[in-house]
Amino acid sequence: MKLKNLFKRSAKQNQRRQKAPPAFIPWRFTVICGFVALALIALIARAAYIQVLEPGKLIQEGDMRSLRVKAMPSARGIISDRNGEPLAVSVPVQAVWADPVEIFKDDGLAQRERWYALADVLGLDRKELLDRLEDNKKRRFIYLQRQVSPAMADYVRKLSLRGIGLKDESRRFYPAAEVSAHLIGVTGIDSHGLEGVERTYDGWLTGEPGRRTVRKDRYGRVVENISLKQREPGKPLSLSIDQRLQAVAYRAVKQAVADYQATSASIVMVDVRTGEVLAMVNAPSYNPNNREQLQSYRMRNRAITDAMEPGSTIKPFVVLAALENGVADEHTVIDTGNGLMQIGGSRVRDVSRVGKANLARILQKSSNIGVSKLSLAMPIDAVLGMYSSVGLGDASGINLIGEAQGFFPDRRRWSDFERATLAFGYGISVTPIQLVRAYATLGAMGVSRPLSILKTESVVPGRQVVSAENTRKLLNMLETVTHKEGSAKRAAVPGYRVGAKTGTAKKAVAGGYSDEYVAMTAGIAPISDPRLAMVVVVNEPQGDKYYGGAIAAPIFSEVMESALQILNIPPDAGTLEHLNLVNHRDHSDAGI
Repeated sequence: MKLKNLFKRSAKQNQRRQKAPPAFIPWRFTVICGFVALALIALIARAAYIQVLEPGKLIQEGDMRSLRVKAMPSARGIISDRNGEPLAVSVPVQAVWADPVEIFKDDGLAQRERWYALADVLGLDRKELLDRLEDNKKRRFIYLQRQVSPAMADYVRKLSLRGIGLKDESRRFYPAAEVSAHLIGVTGIDSHGLEGVERTYDGWLTGEPGRRTVRKDRYGRVVENISLKQREPGKPLSLSIDQRLQAVAYRAVKQAVADYQATSASIVMVDVRTGEVLAMVNAPSYNPNNREQLQSYRMRNRAITDAMEPGSTIKPFVVLAALENGVADEHTVIDTGNGLMQIGGSRVRDVSRVGKANLARILQKSSNIGVSKLSLAMPIDAVLGMYSSVGLGDASGINLIGEAQGFFPDRRRWSDFERATLAFGYGISVTPIQLVRAYATLGAMGVSRPLSILKTESVVPGRQVVSAENTRKLLNMLETVTHKEGSAKRAAVPGYRVGAKTGTAKKAVAGGYSDEYVAMTAGIAPISDPRLAMVVVVNEPQGDKYYGGAIAAPIFSEVMESALQILNIPPDAGTLEHLNLVNHRDHSDAGI
């Protein structure tokens, strides 16, 4: 019985123990809830930080893996002459590129014959091509050859080599080749201008390239078009030059360099009514379509970069300064003596004795003593002011890269001998483009205007720097220089009234002057109604003939005659001296 009761009590205790609720521990519950809350807050904070405060990094990481931008290069603008003749055009070509990672995925170099064929068509060394691919195994893009022709690109496409692709490009082609190379310039491999007009107006010619942005999946398939920016082609550029005159002038300077074994020769021709440059050529030149000829001595545009002492070509402006300042008039007679004038410890000489002569005769015989006396009779500021007013020492206005300013003296004290030599072109240096601008000012009856290499829609008004009356007097005097007894008789053109002045200057070197010369002729035609101003420079001619009247003057005559005919400028019928011009191309040496 006792045992039975014991079992009953034990069973009842177990029932009570099972029915009792579990014990609640508050601090444990609090800790657990705290951890859960902290975790939730951390997750929310992290999500907020990523989504709100700094979303850019993850977006960037995602875009790097999926976004692709394809450039759409725009065509470079056409450069043409004033008559629409193309001087620089862009032709479609392609670039050959490689993806080394793709090539080496499955031993892409196994078929060596096809890779050798690729190297051969691209003009590359076979071993160097394969070594280059081996050295760049981890890269996804390398250029193998730029600007290949369509025929070469088609051959590469037919080789069907894994990891080799083609990319559209454009290449600049210059129809005028070496004739207009210095003026037009050249572009680099990326179609940006390096020289000449191509560089000066690079922004205008280049335009705006297009761009297409897409999103791709891991297999390279386009899944979303993000944006498309249409390309804007480069704007065309119409130059002031006339390619017909350019060709005539280049043929003349090229022949002059060959005939006289000269270092170089240059011609610049300007329309005096507008200031437009009609021709600008140099020899030696280069072919911009052949990159093997891109050498610095060939590429220099000497018409704007090479400064020289102008010699006797500066004398008309001394005479004009004398007329403007009332020092002399067209009837003034100057005694040049026996052709030798002592100034301090130095002497000024004339090539030939002139004796007593008026201003026209002084210019006609190119008397150093005559213009020296005129210079000494004026304040130095009058001479320098005349030089400056006609454009010497200033930028010409064509805005081409590399234009030199020359040397324009600015000092407080001048000796009499320095003032004298300044009158016949020593102690100052100018570029051919500056000299032709000065003569264009004479042709425009004293109106100075900046030169332009672009075709102008309207004439720039310019500034009257010299009186038209005195300029006309000077032009009539200048015409006599090309007459039978003048020092520039070989610069005359049959049937036209031409005014020209020759010059011969020794080349300055450190410490003095060398034995080399620069032969020049500058002039205007026709004198009756000036249309063209031109400067011819032959640098370092070899042989006994080195005077401007013997070398540069015949070139001036030949080019000017062709230009007047090409532009349909009517002859000056019935002029006093043109009937005597049959001797203008004789082979006797002319004066300074």
